[in-house]
Amino acid sequence: MKELIIAFGLFLFIEGILYALFPSKMKSMLKKMEMIKDSQLRSGGLIFAVIGFIIIWYIKS
Repeated sequence: MKELIIAFGLFLFIEGILYALFPSKMKSMLKKMEMIKDSQLRSGGLIFAVIGFIIIWYIKS
């Protein structure tokens, strides 16, 4: 459970630092995301989730 809280904190830190350093770029990126199809976003999300799971599994074993 402790690792999950640390991972969530790291996620928030990275997300926050991106918005703090590049606010205009982040706004334009979010506007461009509206043009991407839901199926493409879903596929990309699943790919990143699997990659993240593999990294975590590799480090923990």
